[in-house]
Amino acid sequence: MSRISQRGSLKGARRPRVELAPPFAYSLGAEALELAERAGLVADPWQADAVHLMLACREDGQWACYEYGEIVARQNGKGSILEIRALAGFLLLGEQTIMWSAHEYKTSMEAFRRCRTLLRRLGTQVGNNENLFEIDGVRVKISNTNGEESFERLDTEARIKFVARSKGSGRGFSGDLVIIDESFAFTVEQQDALMPAMAARPNAQIIYTSSPPLDGVSGEVMFNLKRRADAGGDDSLGWRDWGVDGDLDHLDGIDLDDRRLWAASNPALGTRLTAETILRERRAMGARGFARERLCIWPRLSQGNVVIDPAAWARLADAGSVRDRESGVAVGVDVSPLRDYAAVSVYGVRADGLGHTQMADYRPGTKWLVPRLVELRDALGPVAVAMGRGTFAFLETALSKAGFERPEDPEAPGAGDLAVTNAVDMAAAAGQLLEAVREESFRVVPSQHLEAAVASAKTRQTGETIAWTVKGVEGDISPLVAMTLARWSFVTRSHLLDAAAYDVLESIF
Repeated sequence: MSRISQRGSLKGARRPRVELAPPFAYSLGAEALELAERAGLVADPWQADAVHLMLACREDGQWACYEYGEIVARQNGKGSILEIRALAGFLLLGEQTIMWSAHEYKTSMEAFRRCRTLLRRLGTQVGNNENLFEIDGVRVKISNTNGEESFERLDTEARIKFVARSKGSGRGFSGDLVIIDESFAFTVEQQDALMPAMAARPNAQIIYTSSPPLDGVSGEVMFNLKRRADAGGDDSLGWRDWGVDGDLDHLDGIDLDDRRLWAASNPALGTRLTAETILRERRAMGARGFARERLCIWPRLSQGNVVIDPAAWARLADAGSVRDRESGVAVGVDVSPLRDYAAVSVYGVRADGLGHTQMADYRPGTKWLVPRLVELRDALGPVAVAMGRGTFAFLETALSKAGFERPEDPEAPGAGDLAVTNAVDMAAAAGQLLEAVREESFRVVPSQHLEAAVASAKTRQTGETIAWTVKGVEGDISPLVAMTLARWSFVTRSHLLDAAAYDVLESIF
């Protein structure tokens, strides 16, 4: 007998199951919602809540949410949230460049068409030019060129640009607002291309909207965001997840026919969605597909490809962690196999005896690396600068010119000497890090690049040794390797040296 509950007048929930809101002083949401209403877009209460949180500001006027995620099932109206936010940035907030990206070209074009309709409702056509409108005295040009769809203010040259994502999309643009629609397909590589585009802007924001990842292997960026939200304590992340609690691999304990769950995970139930529509989906779709697409239930992160437990790693995050500056610090360095990225990490101990680690740098290429190591050496006086043999061989000439040397006596290294690992050392370092994660003996200042590396890493065993390796062909684990090396060199070298008593740039780390 079917367990489908009786029909009723259930309405979608007002609040999601998970909601993370950083502290803020005020919101510009009311102004954005009023502008949208003038264009005929009236937000539902749950959408208005999202807009208010997106546009929440700190006392200094900076966005409270540098990153914002709205995870909700399809056809609930998350696109309207983005339209309201983009129009406000374009017409009210003075944002110069807004990049709206989607996984597929057709999705970004649908967003372009919806925004075009709203802009046309707000203004009047100028003469016979159907692509030129005047809105409150501001002329807006509509560009329909294939692949170059955009809106431009002719007074300030501000733009909303619509793009389909690729590995390189976003390079060369400086964005005040970057929208990542269909975030389930947003990759770490695409994030690496897009995030630096915001670095030069004084008050940037990135927004993710999506249903959950397709499986437990893809969607690294989304899993990393979810991990940060679940851990809490991130004062720059706004996060609303409407999904039913649980995971796609354990649906036996979830009543997929319970209409209360339909309402909890679909805020548009009773407006854009009806119970009858969801019932038809339930009958036609498989359990897993219905659970993901309609109840917004996440897949379980694949443990077959991840050796560091996500929950354990999340417990190590501490944005306010500070090392004891009298106990010294070690620096770890790693370069990706293709030499297209490099990472630098530092490791020390805190006043409470726990270890402390954080990323010091992560950038494309390698030309910047040795000059950056010189800066850190001069500023921090590290007990050691550690790297693997491959990295050392690649950088040996530049390191020597910069005054970095291996110790003449490995049993009596000097402060700042190189610590170059062999396979046995690296195996020990990786094993010790895994043990330290299990024991929760250190804390990590959160970093998106380190989070992505942890999510991508696995180990390879050769004989009695292990080494970090990466799943797939596109992941980069150099931030994790750099951190592993920093910790190993601190543990193996610091007791041989008198800790530096003073850091010249003590405010950096």
